[in-house]
Amino acid sequence: MRWSARELTMIDVVQISDLFSIDGKVALVTGGSRGIGEMIAAGFLANGAKVYISSRKADVCEATAASLMERFGGECIAIPADLSDLAGAQALAAAIREREDSLDILVNNAGQAWGAPLEEFPEKGWDRVMDVNVKGPFFVIQQLLDLLEAAGTQDDPARIINIGSIDGLRPPRLQTYSYSPSKAAIHAMTRQLASELAPRKVLVNAIAPGPFPTWMLSTGVGGGGDVDNTDWDAVAQTNPRRRVGTPEDIAGIAIFLSSRAGAFTVGEIITCDGGIVVS
Repeated sequence: MRWSARELTMIDVVQISDLFSIDGKVALVTGGSRGIGEMIAAGFLANGAKVYISSRKADVCEATAASLMERFGGECIAIPADLSDLAGAQALAAAIREREDSLDILVNNAGQAWGAPLEEFPEKGWDRVMDVNVKGPFFVIQQLLDLLEAAGTQDDPARIINIGSIDGLRPPRLQTYSYSPSKAAIHAMTRQLASELAPRKVLVNAIAPGPFPTWMLSTGVGGGGDVDNTDWDAVAQTNPRRRVGTPEDIAGIAIFLSSRAGAFTVGEIITCDGGIVVS
């Protein structure tokens, strides 16, 4: 296809509602039953997407799907899956394929962390984190690639969003020795797959979140996994923005990357951290 100089310089007025629309798209959010995954799933659902969420615990996954539909309407379907190995990725892909002929958006959010002093850090804490955070996303992409390619067009490619971390961009403050390398690996994998898949009409990008009020972070900052009673104000004081992230922050970037507004953004690692990395 060729364009004239006039066509390339013409500016059409595009409504915000069209520019950032994901209405009618089909999305899968792994690790979507809580935390950042639930925040992204909620944002997608509230803006007209059909959303699948997966997590290891079936009852939690079902409860989250029901809660999200009660709040935002639309259709949210729970598919339990353990994505630490190829078999889990294959099972998830098969379950999606039974229901859909194509997949517009894949968010690889399922993740795990492990904290222990350096001298005591166990092999299990290395292997489990690497399996869930690196191997899992790769094989989920591999197993769902045909559905993503079926959805992608020149004007509206399919999208893959990998959830990395600022801990993959700079040394973490917590003793999570396998988590940081796993997220650096996700960032590297994002760039490699972005280069390969962009010509196939599948765009790959990553988000690197900072502090959000999640179960995972609560376990690391003294809240013991009790999200509601963790001292998030204390965490906020260590952030240049003097707050932790909100659902709007993370869902907004995910929606941008999934919409027409993000259709020329490829292979980026976008921080969502209140300024920690640049500070």
